[in-house]
Amino acid sequence: MYVEVRKAGFVNKGAELMLHAVLQQLAERYPDAKRVMEPGRPASPYPYAKRSELGLYQKAWLWRKGVPFGDLARLVPAGIREQYGVVLDSEIDVVLDAAGFAYSDQWGPELSEELARSARRWHARGTKVILLPQAFGPFTDQRSKDAVKAFVEHCDLIYTREQISYEHLTGVVGEMDKIRLSPDFTNLVEGVVPKDFDAGRNRVCLVPNYRMLDKTDNSVAGGYVPFMQRVAKMLSERGAQPFLLVHEGENDYRLAQQIAEAGGGLPIIQESDPLKIKGILGQCQGTVGSRFHGLVSALSQGVPSLATGWSHKYRMLFADYGFEEGVLNIDISDADLAGALNHITDPQRHAQLSAQLNDHSSALKEKSHAMWREVFGVMDRCRAAQSAVASREPTPA
Repeated sequence: MYVEVRKAGFVNKGAELMLHAVLQQLAERYPDAKRVMEPGRPASPYPYAKRSELGLYQKAWLWRKGVPFGDLARLVPAGIREQYGVVLDSEIDVVLDAAGFAYSDQWGPELSEELARSARRWHARGTKVILLPQAFGPFTDQRSKDAVKAFVEHCDLIYTREQISYEHLTGVVGEMDKIRLSPDFTNLVEGVVPKDFDAGRNRVCLVPNYRMLDKTDNSVAGGYVPFMQRVAKMLSERGAQPFLLVHEGENDYRLAQQIAEAGGGLPIIQESDPLKIKGILGQCQGTVGSRFHGLVSALSQGVPSLATGWSHKYRMLFADYGFEEGVLNIDISDADLAGALNHITDPQRHAQLSAQLNDHSSALKEKSHAMWREVFGVMDRCRAAQSAVASREPTPA
């Protein structure tokens, strides 16, 4: 069985964590399945070296002016394609879309339209298409709405991460059994603590996100760095030993440098392995961040966290953990900010919140397990159908 994992990458560490989450589940349930990823365009977040490290087959895929040319690789004999680990789009049995947050007016209609075209093609071939838990919407642009209607029609299962995304999606197509709610599934991934990480010297983690600058209005974008600088300064004054963790690329690193200076020269940790990033966050006393999956990694391990965010997914994440007041406005007063930071630095409040987060985390993890059981049910039926077809094929003379 060929299983394509799409829209998970390597630059964004949240996307890479989702990739690991999917691959771990597939390895446990279908160890003989061939996991596939498309190469993407030049300078894409899917480099060959990274894909090969994870044992991923390469989908023969090339788009030019909206036309797919990848299936021209069918002219190469199947044995040679297998030798080089190349798979045709037409050979894919199951597509698992792990976009996280792509199908929304905030990213424009093009991504939704691409999914609609692809889902229509896969459905016609009998390929099962499953959208793993992710955020959707809003959809106000008519092109987006038309694309949503098309891709929903041709998908087998669609999981929204929270109620607002569910309402955005069903507001366009109506309620359907195949559209379901399930939390972010990276909560099942175990982190790895780097050997050189000193939890005694790095206690409270600050995780900046440059999307707070390019996906927000001018008032938020202009106030974001000063807000994080206030957080760094207050934590330093309390002796909380804050540090910066870069969750994605050079843009986040530049923000980290500006914030570190306000805290008196705070340490900055850059880590490329998403499993180690989760391991670091799990060792912290607390976090203040704006990277969605950095917050999932902390909250799911019972680490008291505060957040700022640029979409509805942040508020809904904290609602899942029963701590909606943990999402802060950047124009919060110094007095209110100091009170919020007590959730991290005051021992009694820290212990209470950590216990609450762990209780919610256990319930959310069970929902993720239930989601995978439903996904595997679709995949099992696909495999059974393949076996039935194979048993009817005549044996070569």
